[in-house]
Amino acid sequence: MKRIITGGLLAVALLFPVALADDAAWAPETFTLGNGMEVVVVPDHRAPVVTHMVWYKVGAVDEASGKSGLAHLFEHVMFKETEKLGPEEFTTIVQRNGGQLNAFTSWDYTAYFERVAKPQLGKMMELEAERMRNLKINDDPKGPFISERDVVKEERRQRIENNPGAILQEQVLSELWKGHPYEITVIGKMDEVAALTPEDGMAFYRKYYSPENAILVVAGDVTSDEVRTLAEATYGQIEPTGTVDGTRKWAPVPLLSETQLIVHADPKVRQPIWSRYYTGLSQTRQRRESYALDVGLAVLGGGMTSRLYQALVEDKQIAIDVNTYAWTTLHDEGPAVISASPVDGVSLDELDAAVIAKVREVLAEGFTDAEVVRARNSLAAEAIYGRDSQSAMANTFGSTLALGGTVDDILNYPDAVRSITTDEALAAVRKVFGEDRHYIESELVPAEGDQ
Repeated sequence: MKRIITGGLLAVALLFPVALADDAAWAPETFTLGNGMEVVVVPDHRAPVVTHMVWYKVGAVDEASGKSGLAHLFEHVMFKETEKLGPEEFTTIVQRNGGQLNAFTSWDYTAYFERVAKPQLGKMMELEAERMRNLKINDDPKGPFISERDVVKEERRQRIENNPGAILQEQVLSELWKGHPYEITVIGKMDEVAALTPEDGMAFYRKYYSPENAILVVAGDVTSDEVRTLAEATYGQIEPTGTVDGTRKWAPVPLLSETQLIVHADPKVRQPIWSRYYTGLSQTRQRRESYALDVGLAVLGGGMTSRLYQALVEDKQIAIDVNTYAWTTLHDEGPAVISASPVDGVSLDELDAAVIAKVREVLAEGFTDAEVVRARNSLAAEAIYGRDSQSAMANTFGSTLALGGTVDDILNYPDAVRSITTDEALAAVRKVFGEDRHYIESELVPAEGDQ
């Protein structure tokens, strides 16, 4: 076992929205503008409100070596200044029109959104089209790029370097994805962010921010014809740059070649946390098997009715919490995790032994059909209920298409997950948590003398 005692670093936390169900009442419509921009329209006529999103097929995975944080920094710069919009005017216009706005960066994509009353949709398209091609980037120390670079550095200090759990998770993920493009932390490493130049920003902008590399998603009180008319008048007027060749740095994530222990101690830690990270699955690469893994993990450690919670929290009372989960919505394989926190007086070694013994026992005896039916129905129901949220719909369609998935993948999800068999769910969990698999064990503990 390779042992690492570290004060390492973490990536930006992401939300991975649930998939949606197939329902003719809100069936999406898709089309492509002449410049290559994909468009998805998801009607929802319950209120005169729309969620407008632009997804760019670029994220941390596309950054060059030594340029970590560039995609995330660029997300910040996009809100600053364009040829027609003064500093911060983009945000001011949206808010004065009663709208909400934000953006986020992942390893796989960058997305921008506004939620506004329906009459403001055209204005939102005008604003996004303006910053798609006319962003200002210069070397002014108080200008948009350098000032936001300092903002990102401060964000890293507050969100990562001042958070013991974030520090530990970043180091674990760096080891899990070592040698893979996901090893690049989304928020960026401090020294590499500090070294990013306006020239780096302009090259990134010219290469990736182009209509043929973007997906427009509009969910809300609109029709496909209304969106098409507005989109053609705004985004449709932008000439593609021709710099986007469609290639990404995605690659299968190799299995871990050795077992490691990473410990992070910090005075701010009050409750120890023990975790094991295994190489998991991806819906993009192993769609049905990843669904089976999600079902199986729900049975094993997915809540208070799960096998692990009942055994270790309710019965033995040696843990205050225990759960299993997997990051299956990245393009490439993410982690599958077993995690637990001990009650006072129980060491992490004792907790480790008890959790793993129970995992092996459950996987040896198998799941019951009733457990699997309950888990898969819960996942399907969560997806169906997701359609009640415009933002969930817009996020799901945008992220799925940005990863190379299809509308049918989303529409078919509830039926697909409900068709997972007990044997499939058990096989997926046995494979990922197999005794022949290496893993990274992490321990978040109080600093010496603080226990």
